[in-house]
Amino acid sequence: MPHAKGKVLLAMSGGVDSSVAAALLMQQGYEVVGCFMRLGSPGEELEEGLCDMRDASCGADPHPAPRTPHPALRIHHQGCCSINDAKDAQLVAARLGIPLYVLNFKRDFGRIIRYFADEYHAGRTPNPCVRCNNWLKFGKLTDYARSIDADFVASGHYARISEKGSDPILLRGIDSSKDQSYVLFGIPRDQLAHTLLPVGQYRKSEIRQLALDFGLPVHNKPDSQEICFVPSNNYMDIVSKTSPTMPSSAWSGSASPITPGPLLSTTGQSLGQHPGHQHFTIGQRRGLGVATGTPLYVIDKNAAANTVTVGPRDALLATGLIASETNWLTDPPRPGTPTPCHVKIRYNAAPVPAVAQLIGEQLRVTFDQPQLAVAPGQAVVCYDEDRVLGGGWIDRALRE
Repeated sequence: MPHAKGKVLLAMSGGVDSSVAAALLMQQGYEVVGCFMRLGSPGEELEEGLCDMRDASCGADPHPAPRTPHPALRIHHQGCCSINDAKDAQLVAARLGIPLYVLNFKRDFGRIIRYFADEYHAGRTPNPCVRCNNWLKFGKLTDYARSIDADFVASGHYARISEKGSDPILLRGIDSSKDQSYVLFGIPRDQLAHTLLPVGQYRKSEIRQLALDFGLPVHNKPDSQEICFVPSNNYMDIVSKTSPTMPSSAWSGSASPITPGPLLSTTGQSLGQHPGHQHFTIGQRRGLGVATGTPLYVIDKNAAANTVTVGPRDALLATGLIASETNWLTDPPRPGTPTPCHVKIRYNAAPVPAVAQLIGEQLRVTFDQPQLAVAPGQAVVCYDEDRVLGGGWIDRALRE
């Protein structure tokens, strides 16, 4: 017998948030189908351009790209989607009496790791969690939801979907310390009406209490804190294995060798050498290998020239930024018209007052007050109070 509110495909990671999301959706009258994304087992070699969808038919690319030679790169899991997480998801599904399907997204996971490494090789700072949401959780899962006639896709993200008039809107989560609306800015606007985020109206402490009340075995499971495929939080373990030692072993078109290069001051003076620009991120202070008597920070990187520029903290200040690959969850600003808003330039940054302006296909953001460490490769997300307007990917910082 059909459920009154429809059928929901829920991404279940085995954590407390998605587990409580399943129980809440059932309580609200939805038919819940759980889905665990299998991204590969620890120790397995990463597959590129290969598609193995034996676990489910989820709309995989019927014309996969050819496999690119690369150094041995093996999968590590320490956050979500590990073997233990799969077992926890199974226990929760059994406790709630809902089906749980395992979808093999190993090939698609390889795309995220390629993006992660290529961004570092190109001199940018990647955000794999946003890309994972865009490509997998609200990309491939949407395809699979259609194949099983599900009306909605749901997750355990701390954000809310409400309505303004007849249009659904994306809002920040009630718990500001856990708000994840930033990583969801890339959801296609027309998909909001088919997306459910049941935990966003609760605080984390309330979610844990609900998990206990529902009798879920993961009620006291710790939150994952690190990027799931980066062992010991050391991103260079991934990047170094994707740096070509010769042209025939190139990982991709944007990969570059990790080689020493000039460490420069903001005036262009040579201060020594660095071990490779990939080792550094904008705003980094430790591990620069140079002492001048005053604290120095990474101000800029030039991947093509393999240079790293360092300087005082004030040199990190940016008056604004230019972004591209924009996605809008409301009507976009009129081209050339300044739009006051608040923006976040990092996941863990507080929203700050700014003015957003569309110039052609690019988004120009001007801060009311200069901001530190605007990093190309990160996302900038625009807000109107709690509402997510849209955002894009930072190309460069603007400085006086």
